[in-house]
Amino acid sequence: MRTYEQDATTPELPWPFTGREDELELVRGSLTAGRHGIVVTGPAGHGKTRLITEAVRGTEHARVTGTPEARDLPFAAFAHLLRDGVSAQRAVQILSAFRLLVVDDAHLLDEASAAVVHQLAVQGRTRLVVAAVDGVPTPGAVSRLWTGEVLPRLALAPLPREDTARLLAPAGLERLTVRRLHHVCQGDLRLLRDLVGALGGSGRLVPVPGTGERAWRGALPVTAAVRERLAPLLGRSAPDERETLERLAFAEPAPMPLDGLDLDALERLEADGLIAVDDRDGAVTLAHPLYGPALRATTGRVRARRLTREAGAHGPAADAEQRMLVRRIEELDVRAVPTPVGEWLVAEDAALPTGYAAVRARYARLRGELRDAEAWAREGLRQTPGDADCRTELRLAGGESTTAGGDDVYARYDAVRLGEPQRGAGRLPAGSVLARHADALARADGAALDRAARDLEERGFLLFAAEAHAQAVRAHRDPRAARYSRTRAVALARRCQGARTPVLDGLVLGELTARQRQIVTLAAAGLSNREIAEKLTLSVRTVGNHLYSAYTRLGTGDRGALPWLVELPESEPA
Repeated sequence: MRTYEQDATTPELPWPFTGREDELELVRGSLTAGRHGIVVTGPAGHGKTRLITEAVRGTEHARVTGTPEARDLPFAAFAHLLRDGVSAQRAVQILSAFRLLVVDDAHLLDEASAAVVHQLAVQGRTRLVVAAVDGVPTPGAVSRLWTGEVLPRLALAPLPREDTARLLAPAGLERLTVRRLHHVCQGDLRLLRDLVGALGGSGRLVPVPGTGERAWRGALPVTAAVRERLAPLLGRSAPDERETLERLAFAEPAPMPLDGLDLDALERLEADGLIAVDDRDGAVTLAHPLYGPALRATTGRVRARRLTREAGAHGPAADAEQRMLVRRIEELDVRAVPTPVGEWLVAEDAALPTGYAAVRARYARLRGELRDAEAWAREGLRQTPGDADCRTELRLAGGESTTAGGDDVYARYDAVRLGEPQRGAGRLPAGSVLARHADALARADGAALDRAARDLEERGFLLFAAEAHAQAVRAHRDPRAARYSRTRAVALARRCQGARTPVLDGLVLGELTARQRQIVTLAAAGLSNREIAEKLTLSVRTVGNHLYSAYTRLGTGDRGALPWLVELPESEPA
């Protein structure tokens, strides 16, 4: 059976498929024998169609798509597959001949088409992959697919920031720009693509000296996609509501108190989901991170000047944020916390205090966010090129894995990370997670090292946690426990933005046969199973079998994790 599409050609995919490994396996698994399919839901623009397209690539399938223009026309979505005037019963019979049917934008189906999709799911002869947008009116026959447990449902979360960074890697954007784009788009990949194109086309991306990267500072480009997302705000005709929205936009990054705002307008805006009110202190903010930048960019200059606070007014807030980060570093707790002031200063291209930049760089480095740390250090050096603290953080984040000779608690802890716990004995805070790590390593206790790693991860030290799990691999006598430790080490190391440390570089493929190491090395370099088979003169099935055996021994089924398990010359991990 050939693939049927409403268009004669397959639409060009703008970006390579990135991340979503677990979700991809779930969708593919739903198409195996004995399964009836799956429903994928999520906000518009989160990549549902892209995920499904990747999952069914190379399979024979039919595809239908709901459209707003045709949702009142019976069987409009199936017009390319059914004859005019066909009955619902006959439609089900005809469509049952398809082994796999992809239904995109199912929330826009007409009622007759929705009923047919539901009947196909109940009968189970045709496997269904259905995509629908959350939070919009949906035909009851479609929503009952998951509420009635006819098909399993995959609620697609926003693409994580690290996967967004990999997606944007070809654009050569520095990390603070990636962070800002991810924040304002909130997983909306259509908006992300639109903004990146607009920034590149308008010359708003400026080179970062000495890096080959480009940075975005200043106003948000007001594209058609931005105006579409801003429509609920721009459509507010009541003067008191528009006044409230603009005041909130120009009050960022600090939330506004309820006092001084029009309470009637706030009630209406909150009811429509345009603002958020904190139950603890009554502070009011705009409901979406895009709203503030977009409103500021669409406000006239005279009015903007009246509403804008001077950049210097944020100095005390930046100082308070810096003190909070220092305190958390001293408390050995670097979990993610809101830091709106520093990010707002960078986004608005305002002067960032150099001391703040150094502390932000250190906080990011301790979290394992090494490229973020480099970007914060460079931002500080842009203001004060000779600052010693920012230069030190840039050097450490850029390749040196230890603090090399310092005498604070983290410098003493570096001996533990390098595998010499005796040098840190008695010099780390008693009972702290760092001391427990040192003790477990000194005793070569694999289980204790894994416990210390979990505690480190809980406190935000992702890179340190990865290293502790890696050390546990060598300490374990039970191969199964060692595989668990290696899996956790690899998973955490992948979140550390290209970190390479002596312990992590030791995650080699010693448990594999020579042929498995050869195949895994090629897979880690990005070759497909077919390309590996052609290169080694093997069958594709043989390559797949070797990879399956290697995954079993390594304790991972994630192809994207392989670069962390094999040293690739002159390449970075994916």
